[in-house]
Amino acid sequence: MELHNFSEMMAMNSSLGKKCTMAVAGAGIPSAIDAVLDAYDNQVADAILVGEPEVIRSLLRERGRNVSSFNIVKTAAGQTPADTAVEIIKQGDADFLLKGMVETSDLFRPVVKKENGLRTGRTISHVAFYQLPFYHKLLITTDGGVCAYPDLNKKKDILVNAVNTLHCLGYENPKAAVLCCKEHADEHMPETMDAAALKEMCASGGLASCIVEGPISYDLAMSPERAAIKKYDCPYCGDFDILVSPNVHAGNILGKCLELLPGVTMASYVAGARIPIVLTSRAAPAEERLRCIALAGIVASRQEG
Repeated sequence: MELHNFSEMMAMNSSLGKKCTMAVAGAGIPSAIDAVLDAYDNQVADAILVGEPEVIRSLLRERGRNVSSFNIVKTAAGQTPADTAVEIIKQGDADFLLKGMVETSDLFRPVVKKENGLRTGRTISHVAFYQLPFYHKLLITTDGGVCAYPDLNKKKDILVNAVNTLHCLGYENPKAAVLCCKEHADEHMPETMDAAALKEMCASGGLASCIVEGPISYDLAMSPERAAIKKYDCPYCGDFDILVSPNVHAGNILGKCLELLPGVTMASYVAGARIPIVLTSRAAPAEERLRCIALAGIVASRQEG
């Protein structure tokens, strides 16, 4: 199967049968509270709010909410809100992590601590979904936000994280394009050599169930007409599910270019740990935050770790 739009993704979350619970690290800011309330009102996820209780209660009251309806946990002495949120997840009381008023590096720190048991051994990476008016299904770009200069092994992890995400969404054999500026392996361009190596790994059965093509440029990956003009022989051009960037700069630029196109909507989360991590931006529309939480809920319910 494949998802054509975010309405289908939201319906998938609704069909899970059991709402997941997110641990909100540093819940005492308006954007985090608003995200929680949107998720609560739309039956997408429940929440445990970690931080300074009086600040959290005040924000809830400002929004006309009954404070007693919400699970509020004070940050434990000597811990950051992220530490306390991860402890809640370790105890089995929450299924995924939502970033509130904490630095991203502080949020990741307890996640990657070996003693907390949330590591999978894979590189953590950002998985972004886009609904594009000119494309027939949802499209993933990765990694545009976490791993700056991935080597071949990290690129493998980034690819596997995206593939595993789509497996959680019901895809059987996702198609991934490893993007470069040219379509041939060139020893003077290490990114092209990595792309060719990933394609070979997939062909030899060294990756999760997927199809990998690369090196390939963005225009050929997205347009079968362009591929035909350039005589690039690939049956998946114009039908890829995943675009893998050579580094965080290319991935970030690509993502932001797509995001600002008219009519585009997106959702994202951080993959590679045993639990999904949602990094909500204060500038993101409410609908986007809700989609991110819905996506994380699906993955948390279905991923095998």
